[in-house]
Amino acid sequence: MVVRGAVVNVVGRWVRGEWGALWLAVRRGWAVPVMTVAAVCTTSVLQAVQNLDWGYQVVQDLGAVRAADPLPLALARTPLSLFVPALDLPVWGALAQILLVFGVAELCLGWARTLAVAYAATLAGTLYARVGVALGPDVPVLGLPASDAHTVDTGPSAAVVGLAVYLAWRYRAYATGAVVVLAMLVEVAIKPNLAGKEHVAAIVAVAGVAGVGEWRRRRAEGRRRDDGAGRRDDRAGRRDDRAGRRGSGDGRPSRDPDGAAAPDDTTGSPAGRAGSRPEPVPGHFDDRFRSVPGRSDGGAHRPSAD
Repeated sequence: MVVRGAVVNVVGRWVRGEWGALWLAVRRGWAVPVMTVAAVCTTSVLQAVQNLDWGYQVVQDLGAVRAADPLPLALARTPLSLFVPALDLPVWGALAQILLVFGVAELCLGWARTLAVAYAATLAGTLYARVGVALGPDVPVLGLPASDAHTVDTGPSAAVVGLAVYLAWRYRAYATGAVVVLAMLVEVAIKPNLAGKEHVAAIVAVAGVAGVGEWRRRRAEGRRRDDGAGRRDDRAGRRDDRAGRRGSGDGRPSRDPDGAAAPDDTTGSPAGRAGSRPEPVPGHFDDRFRSVPGRSDGGAHRPSAD
């Protein structure tokens, strides 16, 4: 029981450290993910339409992307291609991916940023297909056979992979992000087809976006630190100026930058104390003077040596 309790505690701490920030973001932004629901409905409708005799060509004309197509046409079709399910894969897989990953991303990032990251990942895969076909199969790792130029490239998989990596970076779920990246690399190693390499291209694109975001965040933090140090220096300079004015012109004792009173030479040292005794004024009594009777001018004279 003790061992099991220790294991449970370790696993619990790891889960909180890995997914705690993501869970808090989901709770803070909890609401109906309208964009995700609309995406699921759109995917379902497109799946139903493309399985009809008259609807297949309509869906192909609106959302099918091929590397052989002209680039402007492919770019125009890319946004809708996210929600066109692949005909050779079960539609429930695409719906589950959209509902889970798009839903979490919308709650954490908002619908606009979620769509931006998803589109960037899908666009990276679309552009890579053209580069890979142009390189040819003789180029290792990056090259693609010429037949892939006519392969229909649709579905949300690249967007889902990109969003998963982006969320893992944004909320510091690094182990989860590493698992996703490793799974895509294993997929390419086992089956180096167009879909797998597009997933890796999506990861590279999102990693670039995350790198730029991290650089901007660190630069902003550095600026805030510099601004804070500058304000502290300004306050210290103003204190020094006030201390200098007090010590030089208004007769009050000056203070050092820490606020402590500066030592007074006329009262703080023995020499100062000795020199601070006032000189006797004629006409006043002092232990060194004595009055002379009969003098009308109030003067005084020194006592004789005897």
